[in-house]
Amino acid sequence: MRRTSIIITSHNRPRLLVRAVESARLAGGDLEIVIVDDASNDETAQVCQTLSDVKYVRVERNLGVAGARNVGLVVSRGEFVTFLDDDDLRLPSSIDRQLQVLEREPQSVLVYGQAIPADEDGKQHDPYPSICAEGDIFWQLVQSNFIPCGSVVFRRSCLSSIGILNDQVAGIDDWDLWVRIAEIYPVIAMTAPVLIWRRSTPVSGQGSSRADVMASLSIRQFRDVWMNLPRARAAARKTKRAAWQGFSRHVAEHLIWQSARSLRCGDLRQALWNLAQLPRLHPLTLALIARDRTHRISVSNSSPLQVGPQANRRLHKLN
Repeated sequence: MRRTSIIITSHNRPRLLVRAVESARLAGGDLEIVIVDDASNDETAQVCQTLSDVKYVRVERNLGVAGARNVGLVVSRGEFVTFLDDDDLRLPSSIDRQLQVLEREPQSVLVYGQAIPADEDGKQHDPYPSICAEGDIFWQLVQSNFIPCGSVVFRRSCLSSIGILNDQVAGIDDWDLWVRIAEIYPVIAMTAPVLIWRRSTPVSGQGSSRADVMASLSIRQFRDVWMNLPRARAAARKTKRAAWQGFSRHVAEHLIWQSARSLRCGDLRQALWNLAQLPRLHPLTLALIARDRTHRISVSNSSPLQVGPQANRRLHKLN
């Protein structure tokens, strides 16, 4: 039995899939590579037949990423599990390094690392997240998903207590799984890149490219599921109120940013759909965002006189 199962789901993207598989081979020394073909209707099956030392599973009805990942969980056997999207790339030896960290902390079941965001043209950006929270991160995680999905390695044994992915919340299924894990177990962070992550755009067709849909699912999951987990139910009202405010702020900033991206791509309709989700969030969210941005502009404008040109250059870089 292989030590780690790396589950790669794919639908009609054989060229990208081959790159993902090759990166997986270099990521660890004792891997079970599982490809779940999510009802592709192109040459994906034929391409997979040319790949050696992989477990290929095909489903005849399109299940979506979450459903296909669950199929991978069922057919895989590794003690540790990681997911890899077919358009992402694992970095060499990254899984082996994460296993070393995880095995030093037997009380933890999950370790994540940083992802290097890449545009469709291959341009890479600074690793995300810049600050990697660890330990008891439950209340941070319900507010914002800062864990790149493909950067995670977790112990299969934890699934017996938290369950598998929820395929009814496709697109945030990984976030939901991390929240359920973090409610019970401490999380380990490795502040080093382990993944090259292709970012979605408003026109990329990726599952996460519809910001309005992702926001709607997230709001429902926060209210109906995460705040009804045992730890959240037992928390003080002040704690839950702060979590809702933080969640609302992160979602609102994401919607505003994605709306601006949609407008740059000439998609006014998508921008309006994104902004239509804002009234569902905490009523003070937009006022707080506006206040902080006004303060940031004020500080930036006054900084040359107050702190000198060198500090002003640092502020300009941050903005």
